[in-house]
Amino acid sequence: MFIGALEFDLLLGDVRSLKQKRSIVRPLVAELRKRFEVAVAEAGHLDLHRRALLGVAAVAADGEHVRDVLDECERFVAGRPELELLSAHRRLLGPEDD
Repeated sequence: MFIGALEFDLLLGDVRSLKQKRSIVRPLVAELRKRFEVAVAEAGHLDLHRRALLGVAAVAADGEHVRDVLDECERFVAGRPELELLSAHRRLLGPEDD
């Protein structure tokens, strides 16, 4: 079993309230879940209007499949015009990891 984790640090566009932030983040989280069948959560910058930290996780029997899914998630998020992807950090755990 392989587990992949991906963390996105995002800068949102012209957002002036937490309500506006939610109107961008919630659909993004839902689309990632639906399109890529991954677990997604807003995991940081909860009180900042223009920043969001999203965590994405994928599990599969094949490490290459996990990498491919995380690559697709990153391309999807990077291509969103309403936000800027500041950084993406990834971790892959496999059977030989403790």
